[in-house]
Amino acid sequence: MALSADAPDTATAPVSETRIDAEEILALVLARLEDDKAEEVVSIELRGKTTIADYMVVASGRSQRHVGALAEHIVEALKERGVGGIKVEGMPACDWVLIDASDVIVHVFQPEVRGFYNIEKMWSGLRPDGGVPAKPSVANPSAASPSPASRG
Repeated sequence: MALSADAPDTATAPVSETRIDAEEILALVLARLEDDKAEEVVSIELRGKTTIADYMVVASGRSQRHVGALAEHIVEALKERGVGGIKVEGMPACDWVLIDASDVIVHVFQPEVRGFYNIEKMWSGLRPDGGVPAKPSVANPSAASPSPASRG
């Protein structure tokens, strides 16, 4: 049976990237960080908080070299799995490396830099002092109670 002239040539057809969901990317990142002995790994679900990503992962490395190796291994693993469009910032200094894997954002810090920025508290919904933030109030001047000074 002969192939028709309209049949695509599969030998030269481009391979499309496989769409990998956020949970698979997250599992891959967490496994890679565990294998490479990352410290204080925190995963934060961002759904409902922002549209920039579904998950954020924050981890620490023990040194510039460790932070760089963690980041390189994550990027390699993501590329091997077919995740495209990965963006990386901070590799030359390796004190804070950000990996944007679309649905999952990964921050790998040296401990002192992580402590300074404390981004996991910002995204987890806690106040810097560890308390739960107050619910936003609506300013309604007519509903405000009189101040102690205005009471007779």
